[in-house]
Amino acid sequence: MGTESDSMLLLAAEAFQSKNFDLAADIYECQLAGVGDPGSRQDLMVKRGDALAFGGKFTEALDVYRQASETERLKPAQLANLIAYLSGSIRRQNAGGSRRSGGGGGEEEAAAAPPAPPGRAAAASATGGGHADFSCRICLSFLFEPVTLPCGHSFCKKCLERETRMKERPVVCKECKDNSPADEQSYRVNVMLSSLLAKWRPSLQQAGRLRREGNGLYADKKMEAALEKYNQAILIAPMDHILFSNRSQINSSLKHYEKALRDAETACSLKPRWSKGHVRKAQALVSLGRSEEALREYLECLSIEPDCRLAKIEAHKLLSHLLAPVTDQVPEHIADYSCIGSSIAHIKSSFSSPFQPLSPNLLSSESRLASTPPALLMSGGRAPSFLLKRKRRSSEEKQEVEERGLERNDEHKRCRSEAVTGSSSCEVLDPSDVECSLCMRLFYEPVTTPCGHTFCLQCLKRCLDHNPKCPLCKEELSEYLIQRQYSKTVLMENLISKYLPSELMERQKIHQEEMAELSNLNKNVPIFVCTMAFPTVPCPLHIFEPCYRLMIRRCMETGTNCFGMCLADNLKGFADYGCLLEIRDVKFFSDGRSVADTIGGRRFKVIQHSERDGYNTADIEYLEDVKVEGVAERELQSLHDAVYDQALVWVNSLKAEQKERIEGHFGPMPEKDPELQVGPNGPSWCWWLLAVLPLEGRAQLPFLALTSLKDRLSGIRKVLLFMAQSRHR
Repeated sequence: MGTESDSMLLLAAEAFQSKNFDLAADIYECQLAGVGDPGSRQDLMVKRGDALAFGGKFTEALDVYRQASETERLKPAQLANLIAYLSGSIRRQNAGGSRRSGGGGGEEEAAAAPPAPPGRAAAASATGGGHADFSCRICLSFLFEPVTLPCGHSFCKKCLERETRMKERPVVCKECKDNSPADEQSYRVNVMLSSLLAKWRPSLQQAGRLRREGNGLYADKKMEAALEKYNQAILIAPMDHILFSNRSQINSSLKHYEKALRDAETACSLKPRWSKGHVRKAQALVSLGRSEEALREYLECLSIEPDCRLAKIEAHKLLSHLLAPVTDQVPEHIADYSCIGSSIAHIKSSFSSPFQPLSPNLLSSESRLASTPPALLMSGGRAPSFLLKRKRRSSEEKQEVEERGLERNDEHKRCRSEAVTGSSSCEVLDPSDVECSLCMRLFYEPVTTPCGHTFCLQCLKRCLDHNPKCPLCKEELSEYLIQRQYSKTVLMENLISKYLPSELMERQKIHQEEMAELSNLNKNVPIFVCTMAFPTVPCPLHIFEPCYRLMIRRCMETGTNCFGMCLADNLKGFADYGCLLEIRDVKFFSDGRSVADTIGGRRFKVIQHSERDGYNTADIEYLEDVKVEGVAERELQSLHDAVYDQALVWVNSLKAEQKERIEGHFGPMPEKDPELQVGPNGPSWCWWLLAVLPLEGRAQLPFLALTSLKDRLSGIRKVLLFMAQSRHR
């Protein structure tokens, strides 16, 4: 019997997972008939309630949950599915309402727009496009003390520190899901962005400073002083939802719960899709004993941020409280079951739009906000009447507001204007504000170092070739070099693209011309002056000189992955003949050194010697073997076979240790090529043999210059004969 029951429960669980909720509910109902243990019955009833709820039979589900709670108050784990269902319903209704109203957050818009947190569109409309440019993607407010992560996205320093402390792990970038450093000490303010924000948005920057001072006072338990700082900040930035949210917390600490609720409602109206605002509102409602409305706010929060732990815990508590039997100590306004059912049913159906306040008596937040005098938003924590489900304020309060409004009318007009535009300063970005301190030109591909300084990508790399330290503050950047994560600073690049399009196009044109010149493999070809290199033969290189670090990097950035290798020459600087090397791989070390795995390609003759940025370059022409036919071709084949056999004899005569070392470096000797004259350089075994023969570079160089395969084979035969004679002496 037990086995059969277990099988049925497993079948019910599978039906629930496959979304066959009616079947799951029927199975759980059948199983209830044979279960007498109260604890087991409660679990089955909860599971049946879950199946009914997800199956759309919410009224029946509530009845089942109530019955389950009569045995014992439901635990948070038992309510997890109900919470998920309710918050999911809100999320789906919000998404549907957004699409119907043409608002942000719809699937069609999300597919066309770049990734952004919910509510960013609302932020742009409420605060003006300039503010949206400078928004933190964690708090959705103005960037204060911006920190640029290795991925290139920027956030408020305090937001990152708070996220790190709360989650006790590296912060995951909200934009690209990349991990940032876990150590709070590594969160260094982006100097360039910070100064740019201070110049462009002085009022919002000042509000940020007041907020920081208020937070410090709040931490020191100086609530009244903290409240005053926030009052001042809201005068300056009356459209900042963070200020209202934090002031709500301060008012709660002072037990001013009505004011705390009004501030939280204002925060939710300014940023309807910001989860923390709904948490603040829920906390204020709980303090006022309004559990049903508080639960609705926690569910709204979970519909926006499903992983919010605080909202989950509190929603579980409140829902358990609402479902508790009448004999438990339940607040008077929800003491009978009919009220419980209507309460939760209302919660389920009361969210028609993500941009509509929760109270049915409230108008659209944006339409109300646009017509509300700033004085009503700013004066002493009071919010406009459309945000409150309360009686109208007394005539004394009206008179006080009017007096303050008359006194500060001009001030409020100015603040309102700055809140919309973000600043009273000019909206034209000065190119001198976004210049690289190294090249003194407009930033091109700006990157920010861990110490907070911003440079052009190529400028920074060139400096790090010489010294692994920040060019400005001299902080050690060895770890940064190891990671080599040169991600562009997204906000800086976006600002330049938006406000300086013509200057950016000119800068791009200069860069493209430079790249085109560097990618030419006939003129100004980079030359590595070091050793002999041969076609098809591997040539590993240890790169440590700054000029060659730059040269190798440019070869890779242009996409050619090629440079020339020549022997040194006392008179000309380097020899007149060389071999093109192709980079197959590069391994970098923390101090900037690298090991390049290269292989020989085409041979060339130097037409003109020159120099660029510390390394040698040359205009070159490529060499090819002259092809022969008829009798000359047959003679060449005969000579080739004889010299190949002779070479095999010499290789096999080497000591085992020597042969192993050679093959470890150059690989085994290549087989005969079926066609001698197919490629421009002749048989590959010839070049392998020349690389391993004990000859000096000056003796090897003439073979590289030869364009006759017959002459090259004849020269190799002479060398082998000499080697054989030397061995027998």
